[in-house]
Amino acid sequence: MADGEGLLSVDYEVHGKVQGVFFRKYTQGEAKRLGLVGWVRNTSHGTVQGQIQGPTARVQEMQEWLRKIGSPQSRISRAEFSNEKKIEVLEHKEFQILK
Repeated sequence: MADGEGLLSVDYEVHGKVQGVFFRKYTQGEAKRLGLVGWVRNTSHGTVQGQIQGPTARVQEMQEWLRKIGSPQSRISRAEFSNEKKIEVLEHKEFQILK
């Protein structure tokens, strides 16, 4: 990767009005724009969760997007991040929307 910054993996869960507002589709679009891999899905308790992997700076950019922007009709109350770790290789081939 550029500048030898390494790869990062982080899990996330976004709370607020994030279901029924195309949040997963926009999340996939933003992740692809940033060149990240991972997944996103709705949960049974009204949140959206997933995992993002890629160059550290890009992952941090995506975290900021998940915290503050989201899809146009979403209303994010908070985003939680966990299991942040450096990885040697990407564990996903693309960014998928899981059912």
